[in-house]
Amino acid sequence: MLLWSLMWAAAGASYWISLVLAIPAACFLVRLFIIQHDCGHGSFFRRRIANDWIGRIIGVLTLTPYDYWRHSHALHHANSGNLDCRGIGDIETLTVVEFQSRSPLHQFAYRLYRHPLVMFGVGPAFLFLVRHRLPIGMMRSGWRSWLGVMATNVAIAVLIAAIVWLVGVRLFLLIHLPTTLIAASIGVWLFYVQHQFEHTFWERQANWTFHQAALLGSSYYDLPIVLRWLTANIGMHHVHHLSSRIPYYRLPEVMRDHPGLRTIGRITLWESLKSTSLTLWDEEKRRLVSFKEALAVHTTPKARNR
Repeated sequence: MLLWSLMWAAAGASYWISLVLAIPAACFLVRLFIIQHDCGHGSFFRRRIANDWIGRIIGVLTLTPYDYWRHSHALHHANSGNLDCRGIGDIETLTVVEFQSRSPLHQFAYRLYRHPLVMFGVGPAFLFLVRHRLPIGMMRSGWRSWLGVMATNVAIAVLIAAIVWLVGVRLFLLIHLPTTLIAASIGVWLFYVQHQFEHTFWERQANWTFHQAALLGSSYYDLPIVLRWLTANIGMHHVHHLSSRIPYYRLPEVMRDHPGLRTIGRITLWESLKSTSLTLWDEEKRRLVSFKEALAVHTTPKARNR
């Protein structure tokens, strides 16, 4: 709120100052989302009612309907790394064989989906501004999904109306829209690197186990201390998937008491930037590969000689 007020005050002198302030404001919005995330796991407070209502209130600020998101995220935790249970609460990931069996149109669509400009630009904007406004994927799950999403939408509309009444439509859009879009992109980026790294874990149902998937299929994103605080330790994601009831503020204690966890799935900030080219799961090599690598490996020698 303080940063939003500073952006409002600075807009009259220089809009560029407001845009610069949008970055830390977005980071705090991400931190709020991670508190909401812990509420969804019932780990931020001792009592469920406190977790649920704080989660719902924060959901208005993060544009994320709490009950709907909590359900889809629980499915993500239950099936993470399972090749036979993909598609809910995760980033779509095809195997090399699946990709090559698709039609040219479907291959193009998947390439477009995995392009960084879509994955971290258009995609996050669509997710938080549009998709979260309807219980997509849970249309038949009953009235509770609808009620939670619609109640969040109404609360968002009331809050926006109040702010617009105070500052006007133009200033509201100039201040809040970039903050929201930056926060959305950061959030999707964090979720991406938590599971999309070279030596992650994917397995068929017959050989899939929850603990193996949690420990090996989730990264330890070793961020600098300031970024670690702003992202509420969410980088210690392998520990979180092993035991989601541990609140974010206790995760460093787990890492301290179990130093062996520091080397499992560890990726640095620089290493994470390279992960954007990894797009397909190679079941033979048991690692994520790029489109280029997948094409080179599966092209016949005769075709390569051409």
